[in-house]
Amino acid sequence: MKRRIFLQSSIATVTSLATIGCDESNGTEPRRAEESRDFFPQGIASGDPKPQSVIVWTRLEDSTLTDDGALELEVFTDEGMSELLLLDGARHEVTARADHDRCVKVRVENLDPGTSYWYRFVYAKDGQYYASPVGRTRTAPPADADVPVRFAFVSCQDYLGRYYNSYIQIAGMELDFIVHLGDYIYETTGDPDFQATGGPRSITLTDAAGALSLADGQFTAARSLDNYRELYRTYRGDPALQQAHARHPMIIIWDDHEFSDDCHGATATYLDGREDETDVERRQHANQVWFEYMPVDYREDGFTYDPAVAPPNDISIYRDFEFGRHLHLVMTDLRSYRTDHPIAEDAYPGAVVVTQADLEARGEIPTFATPYIEDIATFADGVYAQLLQAAAMAAGYPVERIAGPINATWINLVIANAGDLPIPIPPIAEDLIATLPRGISYLDMGKSSHFDSLGSRYVVVAEPFALWSTIAFAASEGASEDLMGAEQEQWFLDRVTNSTRTWKVWGNEYCLTPLQIDLTPVTAAPAALRTKLNLNSEDWNGASNRRSQLIDRLAEAGNVVALTGDVHAFFAGTPVNLAGDKKIVEFVTGSISSGSFSSLLSAQVASNPALADSAEAVGALIAILPALLAGSASPNANLAFAQTAGHGFGVVEVDATELRTTFYSHQEDIVTMNLYESAELAAKFTPLEFKVNAGSPDLYRRMGEAWQRWDSETKTWET
Repeated sequence: MKRRIFLQSSIATVTSLATIGCDESNGTEPRRAEESRDFFPQGIASGDPKPQSVIVWTRLEDSTLTDDGALELEVFTDEGMSELLLLDGARHEVTARADHDRCVKVRVENLDPGTSYWYRFVYAKDGQYYASPVGRTRTAPPADADVPVRFAFVSCQDYLGRYYNSYIQIAGMELDFIVHLGDYIYETTGDPDFQATGGPRSITLTDAAGALSLADGQFTAARSLDNYRELYRTYRGDPALQQAHARHPMIIIWDDHEFSDDCHGATATYLDGREDETDVERRQHANQVWFEYMPVDYREDGFTYDPAVAPPNDISIYRDFEFGRHLHLVMTDLRSYRTDHPIAEDAYPGAVVVTQADLEARGEIPTFATPYIEDIATFADGVYAQLLQAAAMAAGYPVERIAGPINATWINLVIANAGDLPIPIPPIAEDLIATLPRGISYLDMGKSSHFDSLGSRYVVVAEPFALWSTIAFAASEGASEDLMGAEQEQWFLDRVTNSTRTWKVWGNEYCLTPLQIDLTPVTAAPAALRTKLNLNSEDWNGASNRRSQLIDRLAEAGNVVALTGDVHAFFAGTPVNLAGDKKIVEFVTGSISSGSFSSLLSAQVASNPALADSAEAVGALIAILPALLAGSASPNANLAFAQTAGHGFGVVEVDATELRTTFYSHQEDIVTMNLYESAELAAKFTPLEFKVNAGSPDLYRRMGEAWQRWDSETKTWET
């Protein structure tokens, strides 16, 4: 049997207060220690503040150790470290275990609510004491406290070639805590589609044999425990990130890159369906290292990580926090339990998934339905089936998937791109096409090649996708859009709908608000894109029916606001249910450093051969993307603000009457590509203020000295 390995937070209970001048030997005086970053290269961190407890973290580095290391934790009530708390009656000792990269986590209990504390770890070596940097943390206010709460929310901090200047700004702010919505690390070490290579901010994984080699060896991705640990050690070594951790406790969830880009469960998507990328062991490695490095207090008291347990049951990260009378923060996990993407990357483009009979059963055949051959195997004595199979074999695609009804346009496209055929096969004639039944295929939804993220996770044709996904949702009794899993979803709804706090804030990994553009009237757009498009279906935009059900329940609870990351853009809006009569509020923060939404979309389109001849036209459209997403020309009536090229973070302030959010954004790449002194930074960030009043889901934006309300009917801000 596999050896069971555990890492658990030590528990330190405050018993009394000692003042300077007492006996160092029995733990009533701080150690006389020299600060040493050599032994604590990742600094310190704290997290998951509650009224009487908080988690504190560090990692010990000592190359001379061959086994575990011993540390002591000191906690103070003042920044000058003149008042030392006694933990369990004396000095609190904790083991930095070698089999967990010598990471240490301690839950400090019996603290005072709404109070700041300072802490450090001390290491004894060769008769000397060495201390970690000193960190400041803060407990949550008591449940009955009528006090405002102020916190930052962040996401997406690619390290390669980029700097974390936003964290320098955050470290200098007065905050109660930081919410991190995921993509704390990036598992790849130089993906040319979005990451820089070379220079001082590059990473080469030492355990090369344990890593994944991708794109014919162009870059690697973490797979082994050592791979993931090396990434966290590198990211946590960043001075700006260390400043933020040392100043504020952090409440953290993961998104995808902590394991693998655009993952679902234990499945990666690098190969777009060419191979099965499910890798349970890799997922366990990612989860274990996240557990080791993150200062998290789990819902299960005394939780230990056991890698003998298969994911997703190995670790549960969704949890909630209450801060006084006005804030209930509910954090979810939208990666561990979710289904595959609605349109699989290896979905056969010509496969018809909604037949004419299906459409007639709904009462009408929409104009976007297209002609199809009812049975490709028997049509024209199977000649066309043989052609499609030959094309599939050339692409390495499973020929057995080419069966049943097939889109006629797809057949003609394959013929047009087949080159010289041994036996000439004519395209299906227009007069025959006019007589064929009409339905919806993956091609109609934008899937134009055998293995592709476009038409799958990104850039999906909106109307046929909406119809097909609604039919699939009903047929599967909701399973096709299950992003939370039944247990988490019920827990989430119970926590939000039963909350008595003024504001219910959802720490939500990816976008709720629809991100559509309508290029139908844009004559400069390539013909293939001249329609209404979902720019993303990898997030909640690929689960519109489930999203609608959730919004129904959340709107009834009142004062629900979603805070979102992932998409590398700043958005503000009021996502609405399908009926259009219930809504909540959402604020989406841009990335700390990762490539912006606009730049990533450009890379996605540029890598698609079908759009190679349209690069200039597509580039012009991406340049005006904010106007296409939000405003009078947008199909997203409830998306009030869009900024798709830039970086930064958000700050939220709540009290009994309002929730106010300020985006701090800076121009794309100007700040992330260089390291700045803190005095230079403030002028580079532009604040944008929004608010929501208690009792109403209306969204307001500050314009000068006035507040203007977003009107989704007129798609304008109104005084």
